[in-house]
Parts: sequence; C-alpha cells; structure tokens
Amino acid sequence: MTNAESLASWLRLTLISGIGGETQRKLLAAFGLPETVFSAGYSALRGVIGEKATSRLLDTDNQTAVSAALEWSGADGQHIITLADAEYPQYLLELPDPPTLIYVRGRIDLLNRPALAIVGSRNATPQGLQNAERFAAAFAEAGLVIASGLALGVDGAAHRGALAAGGDTVAFIGTGIDRIYPARNRDLALEIAAKGAIVSEFPLATPVSAANFPRRNRLISGFSRGVLVVEAAVESGSLITARLAAEQGREVFAIPGSIHSPQSRGCHKLIKQGAKLVETAQDVLEELRWGDSRSSQPSTNTIDGETTNESANEPANELLSAMGFDPFSLDELAGRSGLTADVLSVMLLHLELEGRVASLAGGRYQRLLSTE
Repeated sequence: MTNAESLASWLRLTLISGIGGETQRKLLAAFGLPETVFSAGYSALRGVIGEKATSRLLDTDNQTAVSAALEWSGADGQHIITLADAEYPQYLLELPDPPTLIYVRGRIDLLNRPALAIVGSRNATPQGLQNAERFAAAFAEAGLVIASGLALGVDGAAHRGALAAGGDTVAFIGTGIDRIYPARNRDLALEIAAKGAIVSEFPLATPVSAANFPRRNRLISGFSRGVLVVEAAVESGSLITARLAAEQGREVFAIPGSIHSPQSRGCHKLIKQGAKLVETAQDVLEELRWGDSRSSQPSTNTIDGETTNESANEPANELLSAMGFDPFSLDELAGRSGLTADVLSVMLLHLELEGRVASLAGGRYQRLLSTE
C-alpha cells in the first residue's frame, strides 16, 4: 500500500459523520491500522462498535471529502499527520482523547519541540497585550515554542511576541485548516504558516462553532509543558484551558493584576486554586527547570514599580506616579494630581504618543510599563 493509499484510509475513517474520536480509537485498538478496519467483516466490526455505527462506517461514501483532503495535503507546506506518524506530537499522545489525525500548515518540526502555552482574554487591556508580547518574546528567546489559539487579544499578542523575537510559534484553531478565524488575524495567520505552524483536528471547511473551541483548547494545553494565563474573566475559555492543563498534569501559571479589573479576576481565581503567581519570565522558566532563566526575562527592569529607563522628565514622572496602574478617568486623575483637565489632556496625549499611557473605552486611561 502506498503512502497516499494509507492516508486515504485514515481520512476515510475520520471523515464519517457520527464516527467520532472515541469510536475511531476503539476500532484502531481492535484492528490496528484503518485499512485493516475496513477489511474486517461486518460481524467483527459490530462486536466492537455496535450495529448502528458499523452500518454507518461501511455504508458512508466520503470519497469526495477524502480526495479534497489528499489534494490539500499535496501542496507545499501542508500536511496531514496521523497517530501512526513519527511527526505526530508526542505530548498529545498523553491525552485521553488524542486526535486521530491533524492538519498542519507550516513547519512540522515544531510539533515535537518543548512548548509553553500563553492564553488570555480576547478583550485584553493594553497592559495585558503588552505583557503577552513581552513574555512570549522572552520565552521564545529562551528556546520554547509559544502555543496559543490565534484569537484576538492575548492569543494574537503572544504569537506576535514570539515572531518579533525571531522565535517559533504554533497556533491551534477551532475551524478547518483552510479557514482563517478571526478574519482580523488573517495577516498574522499567514505569517505563522510561513514561519511557524497552524494546527487543526477538524476536517477541511469546518465552520466556526462555539463547541469546537473547548476541543481546540485541550490541544493547546496538551501540547505544552505549561500554560500561562495573562488576563481572563472568571467565566472564560482561558480558564477552561487552564483547568484542562491541570487535569493533564501540566503546570499552570497566572499573572496577577488590579483587583478592580474584571480581566484580572480569572487569574486571581487560578492563583487561589494553586496556579503559580508570575511576575517575570524567570518565574516560569525556573518552575519548568528550563535552561538559563537569568537572561530570559522581559527587558524592563523595575525598582519599586518605576522603570529604570524612564524619562527624567519630573512632571511626567510625578503624573505617572499619581496614575498608579489601575484604569482611571480624567476627573480621578485631576483629583489626585491637582492639575486641571486641560493640562492633563495635553500631558496624557504626550505620554500616549510615547507609549507610556493607553486610552481605554469610556474615556478612561491606563499607565503602561515601559518595554524599552
């Protein structure tokens, strides 16, 4: 049997509606390779998966879908990897429900490299996005592959941080590999496909469905040695990923934030439940016992909350001190600083242009830690 014929058998098995992963694993455990499954007799199959599933298995004609997948995998940089392939991610084999096969765009050499997942809110604060990028860059520079889910917010920032540092990143998606979701991350997805890898367990043309993302999340955590949650609401997909990571025996890390921020409450909940509190990249690298962590921290050095490379502009620094690190309104800052709204508006504009303050929805602002 040729490689193409063998792959066609794997695709035939996985592209039957109603024959899910659990049934596929039962068949493979009982009969071995898919070609053996399809050559087994009706009665033998029925004894393993029952009459209804056996009829569905043998009566379904999915040749069109199989041919389309084979054609897709024939293009440069596009791969279908099965449980029987050496390139299959070995960490995923530790899951109780590993995908029978995965679709990959990009570099398959990254699938068995040590990885760290970074996940968080789609509606992250400016500081959260900056943290995700900086930590991802530090971990990528230390030699870890950054895994995430290509979503808006923290996921996208983590991928960008790894790429900006010249590192490697893998994106797990909840649609068919031939679809890009969300559309706003199209350019990022193309860059990841060119320099890293995009992975999906779903058949080609699978549309967006909320039910697919928890399945995607188990692969993000299962693929990685640990999961770092940057920002997350109490009810969020990121906390699902963290829970799955704990169940899978992976390390769970969380960055704390303001007690007033809804985007920090999920991280605080994780920390209460035993996740490791993270302030620097070194905290994670030491916990993972990964390499020389001393040179792998975000580049900003802080002393009592102030960055050592901030401008010597005293009025601006005094204003930054008055801001604190929680979001604030113009009126609140006027009360703290004693300055008028007109003066503050000008100073905030300059600080925003310098990347030291970010404007938020609702006319609020937030101080940013320097990344210089």
